Amino acid sequence: MKLIITQPNDYHVHFRDGDMLKSVVPHTSGHFGKAIVMPNLVPPVVNAEMASAYKDRIMAAVGADVDFQPLMTLYLTEETTKEDIDLAAESGCVHAVKLYPAGATTNSQSGVRDVTKVYPILEHMAKRGLILCVHGEVTDHEIDIFDREAVFIEKILAPLREKIPDLKIVMEHITTKNGRDYVQQSTKNLAATITTHHLMINRNHMLVGGIKPHYYCLPIVKREEHRLALVEAAISADPRFFLGTDTAPHVDGHKENACGCAGVFNAMNTMSCLAEVFDEHDALDKLEAFAALNGDLYYGLPHNQKKMSLIKKEKAVVFPEKIQVADECVTVFDPVRPLYWNVEDVG
Repeated sequence: MKLIITQPNDYHVHFRDGDMLKSVVPHTSGHFGKAIVMPNLVPPVVNAEMASAYKDRIMAAVGADVDFQPLMTLYLTEETTKEDIDLAAESGCVHAVKLYPAGATTNSQSGVRDVTKVYPILEHMAKRGLILCVHGEVTDHEIDIFDREAVFIEKILAPLREKIPDLKIVMEHITTKNGRDYVQQSTKNLAATITTHHLMINRNHMLVGGIKPHYYCLPIVKREEHRLALVEAAISADPRFFLGTDTAPHVDGHKENACGCAGVFNAMNTMSCLAEVFDEHDALDKLEAFAALNGDLYYGLPHNQKKMSLIKKEKAVVFPEKIQVADECVTVFDPVRPLYWNVEDVG
């Protein structure tokens, strides 16, 4: 069986920097035409000049013969100014601004502690047409980690949207039925990305039979009922849901220790994983909308001109277990099931 779709995009990518960037970028640029690049470096990407320089480093890793467009983002802080937003909006390089609640995930120490303090900046973003991408979790230690998305919607996101209704928002990497329902009940200016791994694994995969550090991510994987809710959203062709892999590499030494880092590296096998999920639910005809079209529509970008061909094999496709980064390794996402779909060609 063969499936041909518009070349997909990844609307949530972590490339890191340095040796890691050089090793992981080709796994995204080889399949995807565009990618929204997260700004949580050290130091974070807080202005258009830094975003442009980061884009240059990414393109150097892509190579001259590959047609790939990094869509850059700024890291929102309580010190972000309206001038920062103006320069970003006029740069042609920056397509969104990322809200990290302080302490929510990797390199989020510089994030926002009180979202009301950045309301004036968010209002200015709405006027300039910049999208706000949100990591939708509260960081209050009294809130159970499995409830942080639902509480964020109630306590942070709903009041923000009521205050600034003209601001276009993307709820990044939703993980719960609560998140899905909230997007479906919205009438305007709200969309959500869904990751590869949250469509394929639940918290049992991470915890039963021993802790599996390479399934640990933030937001953390949830119960099976939430995974199924995300699958329903992804295969629905609802234009408010689209792919954001949240591919987030860490070397094994940082994952496999007493305080392992959060992140899943899935860039290499995402399209095979997605085809498997959509095929399982008799929804292969909806894969193009989720992976290639919906994100472009929300961001106001043209669709890719290239096509991707995927082939269903008789035998399971074997992916490398690890990739090399300098003298260390990064483990590739294991989808805990055989994958029979494989990318044949992009062109």
